[in-house]
Amino acid sequence: MRFILAAVLLAAPAVAQVPRQTEADAYTRYELLAPDSHKFRIVYEVTATTPGATTYFNPIRPGSTASDEHVSDRATGLPLAFAEVGGDVARTGGLPDAEAGTRFIAVTLAHPVPAKGGEARILIDKTYADAASYRSDGSTLVFERSLGIKRNAVVLPVGYELIACNFPSQVIQQPDGRVMVSFWNSSPAAAPLVLKARPARLATAPSSFAAKLNERAHQDREIVYYLNDPASHSFDLTHDYTESRPGVGTYVNIVRAGSRVANPSARDLDSGAALPSETVRGAAVTAADPEAKDVTADTEAVVFRFDPVRPGASRRIRISETYTDPDRYAVQGSELVWHRSFGRPANAVVLPAGWALTNSSIPATVALTPEGRIRLDFVNPRPDEIDVIVTARRPG
Repeated sequence: MRFILAAVLLAAPAVAQVPRQTEADAYTRYELLAPDSHKFRIVYEVTATTPGATTYFNPIRPGSTASDEHVSDRATGLPLAFAEVGGDVARTGGLPDAEAGTRFIAVTLAHPVPAKGGEARILIDKTYADAASYRSDGSTLVFERSLGIKRNAVVLPVGYELIACNFPSQVIQQPDGRVMVSFWNSSPAAAPLVLKARPARLATAPSSFAAKLNERAHQDREIVYYLNDPASHSFDLTHDYTESRPGVGTYVNIVRAGSRVANPSARDLDSGAALPSETVRGAAVTAADPEAKDVTADTEAVVFRFDPVRPGASRRIRISETYTDPDRYAVQGSELVWHRSFGRPANAVVLPAGWALTNSSIPATVALTPEGRIRLDFVNPRPDEIDVIVTARRPG
């Protein structure tokens, strides 16, 4: 499959420049093999987001030798065709800055990326040999690598214990006893990771406590709040999440107490297809989600339905709703005040048009949207909630 694709790409006639490649939701898991091999397995999850794209290019880092490549579609779990190509092919395929000496894995997507916010999710599984990044110093293994991807995990070889890590990280033991170091880099720069480990002094039996821990960096829910006129106390939101549990075909979104919901809709981001929804209350909430807690007769929820997930597959869903919440979004004097706790690692707040940011209680990155609105992105790498207060004023 890979060599047929390479021949097609290399033989294709010159065409007009295609849109620049865009991507999202990248997560990398490095599994260190025996230190004297200088090899590590990379499991890379990424989402191609360029509307209409049929190919995704993944660079092979200079100095690394790639082998044992496998690529699959995360929506179906089925393998995808791919080829190793040069920078000249990548330049014509959406990476205009690709250097001639750089090699890329060119993946043929299962379908063109749907327009209007659709996605194509892929998983690239490969093994790198790179003595500069992964080496031994006596009996100590050293993994030293600049990681530009924001969400990463490094798994030590069997029989090793962590003795040093320069980047704040979760440490979670895996079911097979290996130790995983996981982090979310919320800074704009690459993480200059230096990790060291030594042969374990004790048997690395699995920890009974590890099952209670969630890897924060691998959580992939994203919520964006689009604030309307604060006098209305209303805001639109989109909530993206991935469902991978076999047989699950519903998502129940319980409305936070004090809020009212309107205009619910949803679509499958992999296909772009619209999904049905209904708003329910009280006992109907429990019927839709037997595990829902603290449900009362006044509890409101929106139920979204989709084809049940098949084993090995997953669904990426985008939920859209309008909320009204006078307790958490209002005007005080001449200032807009947004006060809401965020439990997810990735949340964004977009101010109404014409409003200028004056305060943010939690550190955030700030940018202008294409429409000229102020957007704040909050990344919380910790497993607890953050209490966010944002204020803004109208200039003049």
